[in-house]
Amino acid sequence: IFAPYFVAGAIHSGLAMVITLLIPLRRIFKTEKFITDRTLENLAKTIILTGLIVGYSYGIEYFMAWYSGNMTERDTFLWRAIGHYAPQFWIMLVCNSILPLALFFKKVRTHLPTLIGICLLINVGMWFERYVIIVGSMAHEYDPYSWGIYSPTRVDYGIMVGSFCLFFLMFSLFVKFLPSISMTEVKEAMPFPVRPSGRGNPPAKEA
Repeated sequence: IFAPYFVAGAIHSGLAMVITLLIPLRRIFKTEKFITDRTLENLAKTIILTGLIVGYSYGIEYFMAWYSGNMTERDTFLWRAIGHYAPQFWIMLVCNSILPLALFFKKVRTHLPTLIGICLLINVGMWFERYVIIVGSMAHEYDPYSWGIYSPTRVDYGIMVGSFCLFFLMFSLFVKFLPSISMTEVKEAMPFPVRPSGRGNPPAKEA
């Protein structure tokens, strides 16, 4: 289950980040002609699919923990939902699996402020998913002797903020010095050239 689980999660968060960056980018560079509302709507439809896959993965993960009969595994997954990191778990579940269901409605997925808000919350949910997987699993693993609660330090906060700043810096440099839209995709969206009738210049229209 982990292979499709992580692949679907990567596509889910990647599409949400693409929409989050694409909506303000096309407004700044006036590229609404190439990045159309239909393009954003199709991306939103794909997010519905990946959100359903991620939600199914969450459910099957808990089902396998229950069906296995392993009390240690059951306790670990139960602690995720009701333990110290339960708020992070429920934020992850709501943002990644429940909120994207609103995109089933055409009015929601075609309303750009609502769409970018949902995509931002999906990014938050995917960040908390990594937090729950890493921190939650290490805080309550199989050996009770190693149980503990993680408290981030100023260094941890600095690394997190610095990673976000580095990403946005590199992205800003990319869109400034390199084309943000592929020339091939622009050529595919352009209308076919119309060949003039006859030879030479097209005939002049009569007054």
